Amino acid sequence: MTIERKFIDKFLNVTSKAAIASYNFVGKKDKIAADKAAVDSMRNELNKLDIKGQIVIGEGELDEAPMLYIGEKVGTTKGPEIDIAVDPLEGTNFVANNLPGALSVIAVAEKNNLFNAPETYMEKISAKIGEKGVIDLDFSVKKNIFNLSEYLNKKPENITACVMDRARHKDIINELNKLKVNIKLITDGDVSGALLVTNEKYKVDIFLGIGGGPEGVLAAAALDTFKCFFQGRFLFDSEEDKIRANKMGIDDLSKKYELNEIVKGDSIFCATGITAGDLVSGIKIKNNELISETLITHKSSGMKKVIKKVVNR
Repeated sequence: MTIERKFIDKFLNVTSKAAIASYNFVGKKDKIAADKAAVDSMRNELNKLDIKGQIVIGEGELDEAPMLYIGEKVGTTKGPEIDIAVDPLEGTNFVANNLPGALSVIAVAEKNNLFNAPETYMEKISAKIGEKGVIDLDFSVKKNIFNLSEYLNKKPENITACVMDRARHKDIINELNKLKVNIKLITDGDVSGALLVTNEKYKVDIFLGIGGGPEGVLAAAALDTFKCFFQGRFLFDSEEDKIRANKMGIDDLSKKYELNEIVKGDSIFCATGITAGDLVSGIKIKNNELISETLITHKSSGMKKVIKKVVNR
């Protein structure tokens, strides 16, 4: 089964409108208002679609997220059953402080084909590699870099690794420095960081470290279409997290997930820029029109491209 091509434009419209709604708060130091604007817009647009949609990754669970919570039903209930993962505003701080890299993101797959990820951290690794055994979450940083170096026929000092600039990555960063690997540090933007391996123009060979579990699933949907390698392992710090994971059907809490276990079958992924970033440009205003730029993938058709959309103000 595939997701019809007509839905590409529909989900592109969803993220574009959410991005524009959030764009109104760029530089206004109010990340909560920026996030709410994106969430409200995305929910409103999803409910116009002829789908039986269910949010499997959202803004949190029912008790903590009034809209787009995990389990929420969206759409007109006419049409195909679809699992939906959303991050209406990835990079709330980027919008609040007018910094590059804010996105509005959605990933969809047919029912039961998108991993229902808990709101917890995930250890992850991605690279533009089409085979297993080259890099792996269970390998040391040194082994991953040496294997990748051999696979790409590059010296370690010619490899670039993308890592989030967090204290928890001190050991990874120290090891990469020892190996003389180039490091691209990002302050936020977990989805876009993982996707920088998809195209040589971004000059990133590997993404690794610990970030959000939901963001890992969103990135996986695009990485799948780009035929990249991805692995993720959830990290559960509290008993409460473990109980919630069990309720979601996760029995093996230390399981390492391969890409085809996170997203199965056909998928659509859309990431619209709010502020300018590596993946896509931010919202621009020209002649009283708003111009958005969205990275879109559709697995069954092999579509992988950036699309500009013009909206009258």
